[in-house]
Amino acid sequence: MDEKLQKVLARAGIGSRREMERWIEQGRVKVNDQTATLGDRVSSKDNIKVDNKFISQRRTQVQQRVIAYHKPIGEVCTRDDPEGRTTIYSNLPKLKSGRWISVGRLDLNTSGLLLLTTDGELANKLMHPSGEIEREYAVRILGEVSPDIIKQLKTSVPLDDGDAHFSDVKSAGGEGANHWYHVILKEGRNREVRRLWEYFGFAVSRLMRIRYGDITLERRLRPSKSEDLTEQEMQSLYESVGLKYTVVDIQKKDKSRFKANKTAKATNRSVYKGKSSRGRR
Repeated sequence: MDEKLQKVLARAGIGSRREMERWIEQGRVKVNDQTATLGDRVSSKDNIKVDNKFISQRRTQVQQRVIAYHKPIGEVCTRDDPEGRTTIYSNLPKLKSGRWISVGRLDLNTSGLLLLTTDGELANKLMHPSGEIEREYAVRILGEVSPDIIKQLKTSVPLDDGDAHFSDVKSAGGEGANHWYHVILKEGRNREVRRLWEYFGFAVSRLMRIRYGDITLERRLRPSKSEDLTEQEMQSLYESVGLKYTVVDIQKKDKSRFKANKTAKATNRSVYKGKSSRGRR
C-alpha cells in the first residue's frame, strides 16, 4: 500500500506533515534518487532520502511516544537559537531514532505544558484548527475586569488576524490588583491569549498553559523536566483525533535516560530526570 510522502516522513519523526511538505517543495527530499514533488506517494519498496541521508524503512514505521514537558519562562521552542538561549530540546530524553516534534509552541515569557511526540501524524492532528483541541491557560491580570469585558472575551474580539474569543473564562482568585483567570482556547494563534487581554488594555503579568486536550500539567513535574504519558493517556489522546494507538508493554519503553518510580504501574508517568535533577518534588 502506498501513502503520501509527507505522511511517511512525518511518521518517521523527522518533522510535522506541514514541515515535510515545505521540505519537499524545497527539493530536500528524494525518492529512488529522484527529487520528490509534492503529491508523490511511496511504498515500502521505495528508497527515501532527506538531505541526501537515507531514511530506513524501520524508521518510517509508526513510533508512538508522547511526553509532557514543563517549559519554564526563558526557554525557547526552536531547535537552535542564534542568541544562544536555552532551548526546550536540550532538556529532552534522547531518542534512538526519529526526533521530537513539538505540538505547538509557547513564547519566551510563557511557561507550562508542552506536548512533544515522535509521531508526526499525531502532531499534525493535534495542531490542526479543525480539531478544536482545548488549550487551558492560567493567566494573571493586572486590574479590575468587568463582567461586560468577560462576556466580550467569550463572544468575539477583533484581532489583526481575525476575530477570536475564549471558549471559557473563569475567575481563579488573586490578591490586590492582581487577579488570576483560567481561560480556554480551541486554536493556537501566535500570542493569542495575551492579545485578547491586551485588546481591552490589560497587561498579562503571568501566563502558564496547564492543559492540552485531556492532558494536564502535573504538579510533581518540575520546570525543564518531562515525563512519558501513561498508556491510558496515550489511548485517550490518539482517540481524540481519530487515530489508533497500539498499547505497548511499559517495560519495553526506552529507559536509557529514565528512572521510573519503583512502584510505578501503567497508570503512572515515568519522569525524565534531565541533566541536573535531584528527584521529583
